[in-house]
Amino acid sequence: MLHIIIFLTFCLCFVESQFPRVCTSEAAFRTKTCCPLWKDKSPCGSLSGRGRCRSWTAKESIPQYNDDRLDWPRHYYENTCECFGNYSGYDCGDCRFGHHGEKCERKKIIIRREIRELSPLEQKRFFSYLALAKTTKSQDFVVLSTGDRHHRETYRFVDASLYDIFAWLHYYSMKTIMINSTFIPNKNFAHQGPAFPGWHRLGLLFLERQMQLMTGDEDFALPYYDWRGEKNCSICTDELMGTNDAQGVLNPYSHFSFWKAICSGFNFPDEYCPLADAEYKMERLHRRPGTTPYAPNLPTFDDVENALKLKDFDTLPFNETSLHSFRNALEGFLAPDGVTLRRSIHNLVHIYLGGTMSQIPISSNDPIFILHHGFIDKIFETWMSTYNGSPEIYPENSELGQGPDDCITPYFPCYKNKDLIRKSIEFGYEYSSFHRKRPLGKKRFH
Repeated sequence: MLHIIIFLTFCLCFVESQFPRVCTSEAAFRTKTCCPLWKDKSPCGSLSGRGRCRSWTAKESIPQYNDDRLDWPRHYYENTCECFGNYSGYDCGDCRFGHHGEKCERKKIIIRREIRELSPLEQKRFFSYLALAKTTKSQDFVVLSTGDRHHRETYRFVDASLYDIFAWLHYYSMKTIMINSTFIPNKNFAHQGPAFPGWHRLGLLFLERQMQLMTGDEDFALPYYDWRGEKNCSICTDELMGTNDAQGVLNPYSHFSFWKAICSGFNFPDEYCPLADAEYKMERLHRRPGTTPYAPNLPTFDDVENALKLKDFDTLPFNETSLHSFRNALEGFLAPDGVTLRRSIHNLVHIYLGGTMSQIPISSNDPIFILHHGFIDKIFETWMSTYNGSPEIYPENSELGQGPDDCITPYFPCYKNKDLIRKSIEFGYEYSSFHRKRPLGKKRFH
């Protein structure tokens, strides 16, 4: 049986993601059931009509994988909550994205704005919320840790702060896929395939919702960073994301100078965040924008406009070698011309910023990750508005965990990959039309 280590601490937040504390008991793993009782004392709030305990049906002819994340969440739980209507969460005790209220009856649309659009007071509020998320431990949620993925008896579950949960989700999804104790190179659940834009959209939605619940601020929206055409990182100031010295150490007077990166320092395929509860072993955030020779500049206005001309969401073979693929150009394995395989857009920004951001598995520890992926999501939203994006365009494919009907690893309740291919307004948010100076005579991107 999995070994469980949990440290109880008070928290103001609710969670709807992987491994709810109540579902890490021996009984839950033995019965493979995660259908917690809601306030009405019924599983998934069934007596109140919020949801039901659903049994998952095994896929036909599925091979005997031994990666715990494949066919999510069936390795751990064959019975989980299915929520009805506007209800959501691992116990159907929360609301769908964009809905609020005791019965989730209120729909609200928030506006995500460029960080430089925010007033000084709004910027301070954002940084204070981040500080609270970084220091507030979750009462309802734990993260998985092990130094040996081959032996389940070494698995343990430990506490994490709300922000570290978000960072861990990205890390966990990015660990190399293991089949029959063999690691498949460069294969993970969040990248190099059609799931890329939807996976990261869901990650931002998760963090944004949890910060709203933590603070009681329903109007809170994550900002983004429009980096097009910049010759340097203009938001890397101590008033915003922080300056750094030649070694990449953040200025001690910046907001994130003493932040440490969960799961840092041990990037080996056969482990999951082995020292998740040992903060003294974690690395501090670091950043070195513009110092990598093969990424001296950020993507240009034209890079984004040309990528948006690619009409196909994704193309065969649905991985990092796909040509004429908007997804692959946005992700940055394909140049915006649609035919040249080289680093661009999303990947180029990670490399340009250097430091923690260039260590992709742990890059989400740096809050500039949020701002970067907010803009990636805005580009994705622009493409969907242009070409009428919908779940129907999500391609059938053989990439592990990236099929249209696969549950996005590692979220509760089940969000299918194809279901994130919807207009942002359906998830309760829109983007501002922030205008930056650009070369004359060029088409303006909103």
